[in-house]
Amino acid sequence: MVTLALYVRLEAKPGKEKEVEQFLKGGLPIVQEEPDTIAWFAIRMGPSTFGIFDVFPHEKGREAHLAGRVAAALMAKAPELLATPPKIEKLDVLAVKLPEGEAIKGRRAA
Repeated sequence: MVTLALYVRLEAKPGKEKEVEQFLKGGLPIVQEEPDTIAWFAIRMGPSTFGIFDVFPHEKGREAHLAGRVAAALMAKAPELLATPPKIEKLDVLAVKLPEGEAIKGRRAA
């Protein structure tokens, strides 16, 4: 069951938009290895504004993700790619609809 989420807002430096996009796309294979990251979305909200939204079954999974490889890579690349530091918000999930297979996968991983 999904109960927690993260929302990370990213603002690319001028001229670094394509690199931020590629960085986010490159994070998918790494996140797919995280059993407690039930869903992960890399999004673009405008010409230079990006985000990450992901959900977890429990705090242990969320903290593991924050201590994982994608988060470490993001923090290492932030000074080069981002106009401001990433804004990380911890959220509670009130309701969720996932494809049946994903809901089952998430329960097995917990």
